[in-house]
Amino acid sequence: MMHSGHRARLRQRFFEEGLSGFAPHEALELLLCFAIPQRDVNPLAHQLIERFGSLSAVLEARPEELMETPGVGPNAAALLALMPQLMSYYERDKQRERPRLNNLERAGAYCRSLLRGRKNECVYLLCLDAKGYLIKPVLMHQGTIDESQLYPREIVRETLLHNAYAVLIAHNHPGGEAMPSRGDYDATLRVMEALRAIDVRLIDHIIVSDDALCSLTHMHMIEKGQLVSLEDFDYRVRMASMPTARRGKVLQTGATEGYDGLEED
Repeated sequence: MMHSGHRARLRQRFFEEGLSGFAPHEALELLLCFAIPQRDVNPLAHQLIERFGSLSAVLEARPEELMETPGVGPNAAALLALMPQLMSYYERDKQRERPRLNNLERAGAYCRSLLRGRKNECVYLLCLDAKGYLIKPVLMHQGTIDESQLYPREIVRETLLHNAYAVLIAHNHPGGEAMPSRGDYDATLRVMEALRAIDVRLIDHIIVSDDALCSLTHMHMIEKGQLVSLEDFDYRVRMASMPTARRGKVLQTGATEGYDGLEED
């Protein structure tokens, strides 16, 4: 009965806190509880970690090696050996479900599907992992406004909440052009400075209109995590607004190049 009470407390602690506060032997003990229901497995958890050297080494051991330890039967060995393979399967499965936005071609297509046809201006924060897979699209603002509203404090909060490695901002100009405004420049600069304080890179700011798309990174307004000067910004907007540079040129060259700062396969 004493063991069952300890198991219940261990399980409840996991429900409330997750594994972040667990020592390695406690995490292993919790796992062993599901394979060995009628015995105190705390000593066994210590013994396994002592023998193999670490929790990760225990989980990477072959079943026959695990069963050389007294008290580890086929069920416990199978459960322990299953864990790293299950985690790998889980990660692959998540990546199949999530779009990878590691270049403008992919990010642009996703942002168009997210924003095109909307009547009100919307601002999205796209939280990405280290390889550019989408963790979460977060709607930061929606309404009838003349300029995009980007609140650095809220963006930092959402970035930390979703443990993003990098982020991308996307918003639309309903009924207007996709070219960035001075307001877009100022807002991007504020957000970039706020994210720099938590060591997260803003890899792009994409603007979608009814028939076009503009990327600040592709227009070289964002380079290596830095925003160009306002003077350079104005110059690039003027150049991009010339008739020969309009309508879709943003996707003609360099759109498949990976975003700087993301990991490759």
